[in-house]
Amino acid sequence: MRVLAVSDTHIPERASWIPREVEEFVSGRGYDVVVHAGDLVDESVIDFLRGVGREVYVVRGNMDYLRLPRYAKFEVGGVVFGVFHGDGVYPRGSIPQLSRVAVKLGVGVLISGHTHAPFVAYDKVGVVHVNPGSLTGVWGGWGGSGVPSLIEVSLGRGGVLVELYELEGSRVVRKGFWEYVPRGSSSRVP
Repeated sequence: MRVLAVSDTHIPERASWIPREVEEFVSGRGYDVVVHAGDLVDESVIDFLRGVGREVYVVRGNMDYLRLPRYAKFEVGGVVFGVFHGDGVYPRGSIPQLSRVAVKLGVGVLISGHTHAPFVAYDKVGVVHVNPGSLTGVWGGWGGSGVPSLIEVSLGRGGVLVELYELEGSRVVRKGFWEYVPRGSSSRVP
């Protein structure tokens, strides 16, 4: 099972569309679940994501005016995932505050956005925090990386495997990977 996590596309206000190289990369991967952590802005992004994965979960960001939920929750292979944009958390991306959201939702992996810069973290209560940055690389309220990025999460032998990808020149390149056992899951995920 493989999950694609993306966020902060801001189409068409800050980007006309997803960079071609990124679009081609995600289109050919065959995801089981696709997650957009908010600030997609236009419904055409949801239509695109429906063509990339079997299940799609999208939450409302602070720049979205679509009828979307604030939170989403789903389970993959015994691991409970939560999705939350991250607005209202100060400073942006604060792990202690995001951990409180994760515990309240009862999830072991929390996918969030809002920072426009990717990060992966494991907190002291066992929550895996996944922030894919901006799929289009657009600027955010506090800057951002300026580089289009995404994260893939798959079930590994000992937990979840998290892989960060970024657009580098004309190629999407894996920039890092981590394996964790999230809270609430067994020590061996099938």
